[in-house]
Amino acid sequence: MLPLYPEIKPYARHQLKVDDLHELYVDESGTPDGIPVVFVHGGPGSGCEFNSRCFFSPDKYRIILFDQRGAGRSTPHTELTDNTTDYLVSDMNKIREYLGIDKWIVFGGGFGATLSLAYAEKYPKTVLGLILRGVFLGRQQDIDWFTEQGASRFFPDHWEDFVSPILKAKAVGDKKPSNCDAYHELMMQDNELARMAAAKAWSTWEAHASTLHPDPRLIKHFSDGGRAHARCLIATHYFRNQCFLAPDQLLKNASVLKDIPGILVHGRFDCVSPLDNAHQLRKAWPTSQLYIVREAGHSATEPAMIDALIRATRDMALRFEADFGV
Repeated sequence: MLPLYPEIKPYARHQLKVDDLHELYVDESGTPDGIPVVFVHGGPGSGCEFNSRCFFSPDKYRIILFDQRGAGRSTPHTELTDNTTDYLVSDMNKIREYLGIDKWIVFGGGFGATLSLAYAEKYPKTVLGLILRGVFLGRQQDIDWFTEQGASRFFPDHWEDFVSPILKAKAVGDKKPSNCDAYHELMMQDNELARMAAAKAWSTWEAHASTLHPDPRLIKHFSDGGRAHARCLIATHYFRNQCFLAPDQLLKNASVLKDIPGILVHGRFDCVSPLDNAHQLRKAWPTSQLYIVREAGHSATEPAMIDALIRATRDMALRFEADFGV
């Protein structure tokens, strides 16, 4: 199986002010004159990681990473004001213009795939190609699968730990709040210990559900205090609002992608975002290719998924390397 490319350091770092409140962290690595590719992280709220650059050949690609509003090294940290999908899409276009890029490849996984699709459907003329891993369409049914009923049936033991902090959530009238609402309410409390316990339970659930085989390293990484807090707070903000998308928006607008080459990489046993998401997108976007990874779940860290993603970035580079002389 193909491994990740070696870790590299950025050759440029930027702090891009996108409005009066938000300033985004952006960095560039690889070959300055290479094929531009932007890495769109998931979560929502996770921020980029040390290995986010390692899916791309540094000899072929100009690799752009950025942390979305409120996430990672962008400031203010965990800020929810003016933090919606439309704002994030606009931010991506501002980054592209700031870096002087006409067109780029967009690479995203999980919620990063959601955001990548929303961006490509709004700015199709700026997209060379799309590589999407663990496609998440941001519909209510997709959110409910992960936070209400669905994934819970595959991981009932870990589900008990997930719902434990919110079992005493107060009903509003005769209606019990959704799990997302209950978690968000916990994250709004003044009690720091309660907030942190909730954040870790949310993030640990995500880590357990993300891989085909248990991954203690990923669980430890997700449950880190600051990282877990951002993931839980920002994710519940988005999920309570259907990712700030209209019903079936991404599928309904997929026809605008017809001239954009696309590779969808999805784990057969993805329990965070089931394969049906990618299958439906493939039907709505018939010019795309779907790579089904037999021995993988949702996470980009599993060996079979890494192999498939490296092959996808290699295949995409072959389309454009002559245009960029790499």
